[in-house]
Amino acid sequence: MVASHIDVPVLLASNTLNLSTVVIAVVVGVLVGVAIAYLILKLADVRSLRRGREQSAQILSEAQAKVADLFRVAEISARDESLKQRQEAEKELQASREELNRIEQRLLKREDTLDQKLDVLTTKERNLETLEKTLADRTGQVAAKEKELQDMLAREKDMLLRISSMTESDARELLLKRVESEARHEMALVLEKVELQAQDEAKQKATNIMLQAMQRYAAEVTSEGTTKTVTIPSDDMKGRIIGREGRNIRAFEQATGVDVNIDDTPGIITVNCFDPIRREVGRLTLEKLIADGRIHPARIEEVLQATQREMENNVRQAGKKAVVEANVSGIHPRIVEMLGRLHYRTSYGQNILKHSLEVAFLSQMIADELGLDGAMARRAGLLHDIGKAMDHDQEGGHPALGMEFCRKLGEPPAVLNAIGGHHNDIPSTTPYTPIVMAADAISGARPGARRESLERYIKRLQELEGIATSFPGVRHAFAIQAGREVRVIVDPERCDDATARLIARDIAKRVKSELTFPGEIRITVLRETRAVELAR
Repeated sequence: MVASHIDVPVLLASNTLNLSTVVIAVVVGVLVGVAIAYLILKLADVRSLRRGREQSAQILSEAQAKVADLFRVAEISARDESLKQRQEAEKELQASREELNRIEQRLLKREDTLDQKLDVLTTKERNLETLEKTLADRTGQVAAKEKELQDMLAREKDMLLRISSMTESDARELLLKRVESEARHEMALVLEKVELQAQDEAKQKATNIMLQAMQRYAAEVTSEGTTKTVTIPSDDMKGRIIGREGRNIRAFEQATGVDVNIDDTPGIITVNCFDPIRREVGRLTLEKLIADGRIHPARIEEVLQATQREMENNVRQAGKKAVVEANVSGIHPRIVEMLGRLHYRTSYGQNILKHSLEVAFLSQMIADELGLDGAMARRAGLLHDIGKAMDHDQEGGHPALGMEFCRKLGEPPAVLNAIGGHHNDIPSTTPYTPIVMAADAISGARPGARRESLERYIKRLQELEGIATSFPGVRHAFAIQAGREVRVIVDPERCDDATARLIARDIAKRVKSELTFPGEIRITVLRETRAVELAR
């Protein structure tokens, strides 16, 4: 048991020694491993560092090469840009220099122009001073001559009083007549100057407006008669129309109010009446009776009633057609009916309804040229002769009748004034009245528009020549161009040029106030001096 006890500690001690040795060996091994690992890592770091440095050097050299390339490219671009900007700057500088040169040239030209104007003004100023001086001298001369003239007139006055033994009142009256004659002469000269200045623009403009209106509206030539003829198939029909002991023709004339003229003229019968509506009704009724063949008083009344109804419808249709053609709206039906009646009315052979349409269109054209209301002018022109549809059975002139008729039916004041004043019966209050007057004269005075009887024509020519020869100093007067012009020959010893103009003006005033005529009449005064000598 003792031995066992001793072996155990020894064993423990040997085991402890072995354990320490193992631990030391392990620690030493670990340290050696760590050292070896550190060395290995150190060697790896050195190699990595060397490779990194090599790579860094390589990257650095490549970067430096790229930077050098970029520097070269940038330097080349900068040089190009700088060269380009320099060229542009040189171009702008050259353009500025050229502009400055042009401005300088213009300034030089203006300076030369101003110098020339200054020279001209200086010359004009000198001339003006010379003229002022000359005017002052002439004023003095005129004053001296005026004084001399006054002295001469005083001496002449005293001499005349001594020679003629006139009293002072007689001398004063003679002097006043002389002054009046001189003043009249001066007035004629001033009047001539004023008329020429006024006519330069007014006559030219008025002529242009009239010509444009006449050229733009070309109407047909009117040649209607005041009687109607009816064609019959044979002369035997004349007996049937007359009837037994004239009963048929008496019944016809009594019912229709027309005169039937049956003479020896073969193939025709003439119907006469102052009323155009009744004349047309009588003509149509007679034509229907001839076509029917049954002619007796009862049949005449029957056909007459049917014809009157037909005529009333024709009148309305003619009025409506005229209103539509003239493009006038808002016309009262009674006015339309009166316009239709104008279709059967004539004046100097001119159809009044066609004349009214002409005046309407001409008035519109003139108003448009003057900047006025063309529709109002057209309306006034269409209705200006509406009174002629009723002056057969009413008292008064057609302007007053038409104006009163249209006033009751609500026509505007401008239209009423044009209707009542287109023959100067009332004063013109609107510009449309003289426009309608001008259009009325154009329509009536155009070639082929109207005709007049030979007696009236000759009478008008005689009246024109009589008015012209009634003035003192007139030798002869001749009406020419169908009364459109009067040639007046004056005594050159009694009338000078200014007096001739006064005579022409006075003749025109008397013709305008005493005669009625379409259009215008030209008064031409001729003053001629002839010197005749005989060589023997």
